Amino acid sequence: MANDPTTKTLAELGVSESAEVSRWFDEVRAQFAAETSVPADEQRWEGLRAAWLGRKSGVLTRITENWLKTSPATLRPAVGKSLNELRAYVEGRLDDYQQIARAAAEQAALARERVDLSLPGAVRPIGSRHLLRQTFAEIERIFLSLGFTVVEGPEIETPYYNFEALNIPEYHPARDTMDTFYLETPPGAPQRLLRTHTSPMQIHIMEKQAPPVRIIVPGKVYRRDNPDATHSYVFHQVEGLAVDTDITFCEFKGTVEHFVHEFLGPAAKTRLRPSYFPFTEPSVEVDASCFACGGSGCRLCKFSGWIELFGAGMVDPAVYGFVNYDATRLSGYAFGLGVDRLSQLKYGIDDVQLFFQNDVRFLRQFP
Repeated sequence: MANDPTTKTLAELGVSESAEVSRWFDEVRAQFAAETSVPADEQRWEGLRAAWLGRKSGVLTRITENWLKTSPATLRPAVGKSLNELRAYVEGRLDDYQQIARAAAEQAALARERVDLSLPGAVRPIGSRHLLRQTFAEIERIFLSLGFTVVEGPEIETPYYNFEALNIPEYHPARDTMDTFYLETPPGAPQRLLRTHTSPMQIHIMEKQAPPVRIIVPGKVYRRDNPDATHSYVFHQVEGLAVDTDITFCEFKGTVEHFVHEFLGPAAKTRLRPSYFPFTEPSVEVDASCFACGGSGCRLCKFSGWIELFGAGMVDPAVYGFVNYDATRLSGYAFGLGVDRLSQLKYGIDDVQLFFQNDVRFLRQFP
């Protein structure tokens, strides 16, 4: 405060009457009002509080020392009253000023932290389903639409469910083509193996469920194959089984054709070639017309016009004997789809190992 009157006594200011006391207090009040008219912030509030209420050199402290204590007895009541009124005004005004300063600080913080929802959000890279999972989903969609149910089973099996109950006895030559991973088991414990196909679930389900049965079984299977462009020691299958009264080969053929048309497109044609599988009789290999050349012959179909898809057939009646089904009354069909092979054919992939290498450049081609 320029030429601060609070640094002088009332006598030095020439005050001798109560009216003059009021005039000087009004001047001090006006000065305080001017200083608090500036926009508030917490730093300025701290400075004003120290300047006006400080115990050692604050304005009110100086008024008490220089005006009140040195005033004559005739002026002291007027000085004391005016001082109390000024103190109340200053303290009240500083409290309001502090609230304004805090509110301003909060608004500033909110402004700094505010998220503009109209701005584009941060685009984070996300994953997608693996191509094999996409193929699984497509196969499941097709068979669910035909009334099949999806079931899953254990990847560790016993020889009984993996072989014997599927009409593959211990010395059957079909066991050689599967070249099985046997697990180490304690002496006396049942032998365990990694399933070589998803077919064991046929037996598990028929043991627990009376006909009719219509299931598909997606999952991993394991065989002792040397990895190359067309082989892997772990791959994927979808087993299918339908058992009921009066199921005919004609129904089986219609189901196969419907699947091929849905999976490869309505232009695809099918043919059935005689084959052999221990748990189906008769057994067939299902071929489809080459979708790359339309059947005219190309490198993909080895210039035959046809592509081998999967094996299938009518359930061998001998299998029903393991699950106490009446083979004279029931009939059915089964099929085993190679998911890796179907994915390769549909998407033009020439190396099955790409499915297992987690190469992002490959995976990004199939979002």
